[in-house]
Amino acid sequence: MVDKNISVKERTSMPRGVRKTPLEKLQEELKEVQETIQQYKNSLVTLGEKEKDIQDKIKLEQFKEVSTILDEHEMSIMDLKELLISSKAD
Repeated sequence: MVDKNISVKERTSMPRGVRKTPLEKLQEELKEVQETIQQYKNSLVTLGEKEKDIQDKIKLEQFKEVSTILDEHEMSIMDLKELLISSKAD
C-alpha cells in the first residue's frame, strides 16, 4: 500500500536498490567491453569463412569459363597443359 504522506515526486525519486561502487561500475564496463570484443572476433571468423567460400566460388566460375573455351576449341585439359608448357619453354 502507498503511503499517502509521501508525494509522487518523492516516491519516484527514491532509490530502487543498492548503488554500485566505482569498482563495480568499472568491472561491469570491462565485462561489457570484453563481450563486445568476443562478438567482433566471432564476426571476423564468420566473415573469414564467408570470404573463403566466395573465393572458392570465384575459382569454380573461372574454371567453368576455361572449360567452356576448351570445349569451343575442341581441346582437352591435357592439350591446354601441353600448350602452356610449350609456350613457357619458348
